[in-house]
Amino acid sequence: MTESIHFGHDALQHLKDLLQNRAFSKVVVLLDENTLHQCYPRVKPYLPEHHLIQIKSGEEHKTLQTCEFIWQRMTELNLDRWAVLVNLGGGVIGDMGGFCAAVFKRGIHFVQVPTTLLSQVDASVGGKTGIDFHGLKNHLGVYKEPQAVFIDSAFLQTLPPQQIKSGYAEIIKHWLIADAAKFEEQRYIGLFTDNWDELIQHSVSIKSEVVTADPLEGGYRKVLNFGHTVGHAVETYLMDKPGRELLHGEAIAVGMLCEAYLSVKKELLTKEELDKIETFLVSVYEKVTITEEDLAGIAALALQDKKNTKSTINCTLLKGIGHAVYDQPITLSDIQESLRYYQLL
Repeated sequence: MTESIHFGHDALQHLKDLLQNRAFSKVVVLLDENTLHQCYPRVKPYLPEHHLIQIKSGEEHKTLQTCEFIWQRMTELNLDRWAVLVNLGGGVIGDMGGFCAAVFKRGIHFVQVPTTLLSQVDASVGGKTGIDFHGLKNHLGVYKEPQAVFIDSAFLQTLPPQQIKSGYAEIIKHWLIADAAKFEEQRYIGLFTDNWDELIQHSVSIKSEVVTADPLEGGYRKVLNFGHTVGHAVETYLMDKPGRELLHGEAIAVGMLCEAYLSVKKELLTKEELDKIETFLVSVYEKVTITEEDLAGIAALALQDKKNTKSTINCTLLKGIGHAVYDQPITLSDIQESLRYYQLL
């Protein structure tokens, strides 16, 4: 992994140094109405002369239509290939801004300034960019590393509790796939932690190590998808169900419980380990209502998962807490069975 990651309250000073010391032709900041009011004032003093591109917040706007608007504004601003896009926001801004930068004039520079816990520990790191397409999450995208990532936990103070919980799911995932001791330590602390800086850096270090070993997800990087085969299907299914929509991390929490259950079914995980995971996740996340009528529709969406080969659904499962195994074949019936297990929690 090639990008430079800066943590802490000095991160924005490093952003200022990068933008001043590199010969960028123009600096453009991509943001939404939330980061414009809550985060941009904090970042603005560290920016040279720049332009703003504002989009609407929310996963429902992570579309080609929004990309067209961004590309049109880039064109109106006469950006050349030596311009830089500063993505100021959460996962939607980072994913979509990176995608737009990667394909505009075959690629301009971009940097990530993640402002949500989810984007700080996951979406901003690893070089994945993308947008949703016809209701399928991250269906279009490219691998493109940012110039740098600037992570300041002070932005978390702008977030409602639901957004903190959403990002926390990816932190839990990193413990479950790579650090059993950290999971054991933190499951007694949970969201009552007062040390977000350390948790963020630890989580990023796990993801960075995996991504460095497998930048283009040819194999090992798939361990990062634990919870995402079922979780993405749940998230996508509920995306167009008014009043039932989930944040990404809320759906991944459902996915982790279901895939931990399947890990037991495949005799990779013990029932005692599942009980630990279940007790912890249920203590943090509210139960999501999933009905019997939802099961077939959710399971069918897993057929579109990017990790699949031909008609085989490939899932990442746990071989004990702290160790993940990828390319584990599961069936539509398995997914429905796991969701029934979740219904009964």
